[in-house]
This record gives sequence, structure tokens and C-alpha cells, in this order.
Amino acid sequence: MWMEWTKRLQAIAQNGITYSTGIFDIERYNQIQDVVAEIISNHTDHDFAKVKDYLTNEAGYSTPKVDVRGVVFENNKILLVKEKEDNRWTIPGGWADILKTPSENVECEVFEESGYKVKATRLMAVYDRDKHGHKPKHPYSIYKMFFLCKIIGGEANTNIETTDVGFFDINELPELSVARITKKQIRRLFELKDNPLTDFD
Repeated sequence: MWMEWTKRLQAIAQNGITYSTGIFDIERYNQIQDVVAEIISNHTDHDFAKVKDYLTNEAGYSTPKVDVRGVVFENNKILLVKEKEDNRWTIPGGWADILKTPSENVECEVFEESGYKVKATRLMAVYDRDKHGHKPKHPYSIYKMFFLCKIIGGEANTNIETTDVGFFDINELPELSVARITKKQIRRLFELKDNPLTDFD
């Protein structure tokens, strides 16, 4: 619950700093950000200065970040990559970059992390990360967009973020990087594979 409170306070502070014109109001919103940074640093292993920098680097209206994931099936198995950061497996993807469409973003992420060139064919699901049991909690709100993709070229290959690539049966999933994907989400994606509907929160 404390993380939800800090997200709400951070949004109030960020929006206040963005739209306030009075210097005293802006000072108060900066003080709210300090409180948020104190709360986060006291509940995690991050020091106050790092958290404060992290929060103040966000500018403009507070809005959810976008994480895109490429869902690739082959012989009824799903493509997963092994993350170097935690040595666990996930669907390839990451933060959406500016100046790219959602489909361009996901196609680039899949190629960079797995070596496969893909074409995004359908938006399968859009989920609020906070509603799906991801751990650890994240200080920002995140929308996760899952795109069905088909392979059009390339071959299995790793990059600076991944150490392995493979296709897995739904009943033989490896240890997952639950910060990025959950078993429940993968099961749902298998259900949506041949279903034209888009699932969303």
C-alpha cells in the first residue's frame, strides 16, 4: 500500500511543479517529492539522493509509462528470453521509445533481445502492471502492451540484455522474471493466441 501512496503523492507533486506558477507552491510540491523520496528510500535499498534524482527527472504531466512485449509462438510454444539482470526468463520487450510507433517498438525489442525479425500483427492485451502481481513494485504506473508477432527472418541470438533464447511449452515454463511477466499472463496469452479479442484491464 505504501507504494501506491507514493505514486499518488509523486503524481500530485509532478503535476503541481508542471502547472503551478507561484514560487511558494512549487517549493511545496518539491517538498512533497522529498517526502516521497524519503518513503521509498526507507522501504528499499536505494539511497535518498538516487531516488530524488529519479523522481525529479520526470517532467510534465504524470502519466503511465509504456512497456511493449512481443508474443511469438512456434509449434504451440512461446518465445522467451533469459534476462541478464536477474537470470530469469521473460517475453522479449521493454520501454517504448519516442519517435517509433507501438508496432515498431515491439518489433525492435524482439529483434534486439532474441535475434528474430518479426512483424507485429495484433494487439493482444493491455494490462496495468500494478494489477498483475509483478514484483518488485515499481515507483511509476506502467501499462504493458502485448503484441502478437510472427517471425519473418533472423535466428536465435542474444544481446547485452539477454543470455539465452528459447521456445517453451505452457506446461514447461522456466523460472520467470516476475518483474516483467507472470505465469498467469503467459497462460492468458496462450488462450488469446487464436482469439481475435484484445484483453485489457
